[in-house]
Amino acid sequence: MEKSLIAVIVFLVAYALIISEKIHRTVTALGGAVLLILFQVINQETAFHHIDFNTIGLLIGMMIMVSIVSQTGLFNYLAIWAAKKVNADPVKLLVSLAILTAVSSALLDNVTTVLLMTPVIFSITAQLKVPPIPYLITEIIASNIGGTATLIGDPPNIMIGSAVKELTFAAFINNLALISCFILVITLGILVLIYRNRLKTTEELKAKVMELDEKKQLQDIPLLKKSLFVLSITIGAFCFHQVLHLESATVALSGAVLLLIMTYAQSEHELERIFHKIEWLTIFFFVGLFILVSGLVETGIISVLAQDLMNLTAGNSVATAMVILWLSAIASAFVDNIPFVATMIPLIKEMGTMGVANLEPLWWSLALGACLGGNGTLIGASANVIVVGLAAQNGHSISFIKYFKVAFPLMILSIVISSVYIYLRYLG
Repeated sequence: MEKSLIAVIVFLVAYALIISEKIHRTVTALGGAVLLILFQVINQETAFHHIDFNTIGLLIGMMIMVSIVSQTGLFNYLAIWAAKKVNADPVKLLVSLAILTAVSSALLDNVTTVLLMTPVIFSITAQLKVPPIPYLITEIIASNIGGTATLIGDPPNIMIGSAVKELTFAAFINNLALISCFILVITLGILVLIYRNRLKTTEELKAKVMELDEKKQLQDIPLLKKSLFVLSITIGAFCFHQVLHLESATVALSGAVLLLIMTYAQSEHELERIFHKIEWLTIFFFVGLFILVSGLVETGIISVLAQDLMNLTAGNSVATAMVILWLSAIASAFVDNIPFVATMIPLIKEMGTMGVANLEPLWWSLALGACLGGNGTLIGASANVIVVGLAAQNGHSISFIKYFKVAFPLMILSIVISSVYIYLRYLG
C-alpha cells in the first residue's frame, strides 16, 4: 500500500510539473523515475525492463536516417512541390500536408512519419511566413488518426495484432480504415475553422513560392539516391516486419547502419555531426516516462482501476465495449498508451475465459481508444513528443495547455464518433 501511494504521488507531481513547464519535461520524467527507484517502489532491473527499447531503437534509427536525408534538400523539394500543388494557399496546404501525414502514418508508422514531415512543415511555413504551430498540431493529430487505420500504424495496434493472431493486417484495414478516414475528414474541417484566420500570407509571397524551382533544392543527388534506396528498403521491411520476424527497432537501426556505411563510414566528423542531431532530450524523456508509468503498473494500480471499471459493466457487452473504449482513450491521453495496452490485453483475454463469447468489439474498442486517445495531450503518444522536441529545436514552443485546448476536445469528439461506430457495426 505504501509503495502504491508513493507511485501515485510521484506520478501526479511529475505530471503537474510537465503541465506547468516550470521544469523541463525530460528532467521531470527522469527525476520521477529516479525517485521511484530510490524509494524502492521498483528496483533498477524492473525499471529498465519497462523501458520500451523497441520504441527507443525505432526513434534513434529513424532520426539518424532523417538527419542524413535532410542534407540532400529533399525536404525543401517536397515543401515547395506540395505548396505549388495547392497554389501556395496556406489553408489548403494545411489540409494537404495533414492528408499526406495520415496516409504515411497508416503505411509506415506515425513516429517515422512525423520525423519525415516536420522538416517539410518548417521549410514551407518559412517560405510563406505563416506560423508553423497550427501545421505542427494538425500534423500530430493527423498522424495518430492515420496510424489508427492499420496494424503497423501505431504501437498499440502492433501489440494487439501480435497478441491476437486472428487480427491480421487485412482485418485492421477492414475494421479501422473507414472510421479513421471519417474521423480525419471531420477533424480537418474543424481545424480549418480554428486556424483559417491565422493562416494568411501575401500574394507576393505566394507568387514567389510558385516561381520557385523545386528541383534546384536538391543539393546532393548521389547522397539522395543512396538515401532513397535505403529508405525504400526500410519502408518495405516495415510493411513486412512481422513476416520477417523483425522488430521495428531492428528494421530502423539496420537501415540507419546501412546508410551510414554507404555514406560516412570513414568520416568521424560527419558521424559526430549526425549523432549530435539525434533528439537526445526526447529519447531520455521517453526513458523517464516509461519508468514513471512502470511504478503504476508494478504496484497494480492500473490493473485495479481497469478491473474495477470492468466489474461495473456486469458482463454487458455494450457497456463493456464502451468502458474499454473510453477508459483507453482517457488513460492514453494522460499515460503512455503502450504500458496501458499491455495491461489491457491480458484482461480482455481473461474475459474470454469468463464467458464473453465475442471479444472482437473489445479489441477494436481498445485499438480505437488507445490510438485516438493519444491525441488528447502532448505526452499521449510517441509522435506527439517527437514533434514537440523538433519544434523546440527549431525555436518554436508548443505548450501543454495550448495543445490541450485544441486537441483534447477533438479527441473526445473522435471517441464519440467511435462509440457510435462500435455500437452500430458490432453491437446494435
